[in-house]
Amino acid sequence: MADGYSSQAHWRDSARPAKFFIVDYRAAFPLLLFMLHIRWWSFILAVLAIAFFTLLERYGFTVIVFLRWFRSLLAGKRKFARPWWK
Repeated sequence: MADGYSSQAHWRDSARPAKFFIVDYRAAFPLLLFMLHIRWWSFILAVLAIAFFTLLERYGFTVIVFLRWFRSLLAGKRKFARPWWK
């Protein structure tokens, strides 16, 4: 095309999360840490981060939704009407 845009791209594709091959973009920081500081602990951290974000994506969670779900799991089923400090 004359304007430089591909005819295959569509505006609906702009909401998809960025990926590096199959790795989620959120795992890029631990992967970068591993590339800059090659040690076993940084490799294990990068692999765990990649596995964590892959599982989140597999079950349809975002990080914020997962943290809210985990907070409600920790809080339990019983909710108090009064604040704890009164």
